[in-house]
Amino acid sequence: MGFGALFIDIDGTSLSDADRELLLCPQVAGVILFGRNTQSAEQTAQLAAEIHAVRDDLIVSVDQEGGRVQRLRDGVTRLPPMAALGCLYQRDADKAQGAAREVGYLMAAELRSLGVDLSFAPVLDLDYGRNTVIGDRAFALKSDEIVALAGAFVAGMHEAGMAATGKHFPGHGWADADTHSSDAVDDRDFDEIWEQDLVPFRKLVDAGLDAVMPAHVLYPACSDQPAGFSAFWLQDVLRTRLAFEGVIFSDDLTMKAAHAAGGYAQRAEMALSAGCDVLLPCNNREGALEVAEYLAAHDFNPSPSLPGMRGKTVACDQERMARGAVLCAELWQEVGDV
Repeated sequence: MGFGALFIDIDGTSLSDADRELLLCPQVAGVILFGRNTQSAEQTAQLAAEIHAVRDDLIVSVDQEGGRVQRLRDGVTRLPPMAALGCLYQRDADKAQGAAREVGYLMAAELRSLGVDLSFAPVLDLDYGRNTVIGDRAFALKSDEIVALAGAFVAGMHEAGMAATGKHFPGHGWADADTHSSDAVDDRDFDEIWEQDLVPFRKLVDAGLDAVMPAHVLYPACSDQPAGFSAFWLQDVLRTRLAFEGVIFSDDLTMKAAHAAGGYAQRAEMALSAGCDVLLPCNNREGALEVAEYLAAHDFNPSPSLPGMRGKTVACDQERMARGAVLCAELWQEVGDV
């Protein structure tokens, strides 16, 4: 019928027999790891190897943004929140861009050395000071600063062999709610969003951004569906106006803000119809099975763009990584952590 696949999550630090059976399903294209799965760097490397041993085309992913959102902590660098780079930018823009490139490289190189293919980063939202779930995950408030810093961060990721995912399209910074537990609404009109929040996405798509993850936010002046379920946002704006040709990952289909779409099969149908390529039904195995059954019953196959999200083999520059670790320690001081 069309293109569609899903990433699953697992409960433990190694694969169960049920996990292995599900990973053999052709509709499953990857695994997303959480903190419960990543006790240490060594254990995470073993888990990534286990997953790739089941199928070498599976994509092992994680949220390793830095700051509050860093699933793997033991045995890797403590990455600063991206707002630290924004603080540095106010004093020295060139130094901040160089630092962003090195932090992007370090994050990606550490994960690639463990066999992890993908981190869902960077955050391209504007920090209006309204949404605490975004907050210091964002680089800055001004779109031109985000473009400069995120562009450098993405360049560093690419140098380490990792694709980049911009989130949360078309912008999650204004809606004053946590979509994990609440419905989020942004009442602004399209022109305002286009001229502000969409600028980082517009510029980074032009520069070759690999993937995009939409927000579970409703923009009622633009569409009657949240962005991740909206053909207006994903097809009319992202695919047509921005000419984006990469992969569109859904945000977590278990989030409260996704419940309005119905059960998991209905959420899958709406997200795929809107334009998502990969579905993430996290922390609910029954929901993941329901999505897999829906994809199989309707003859969905993974997007031909998806293999581009696998990690590339690039020799790690150990000296560069060591310098990056020192830089990260310095950047923490930008946000008051000494």
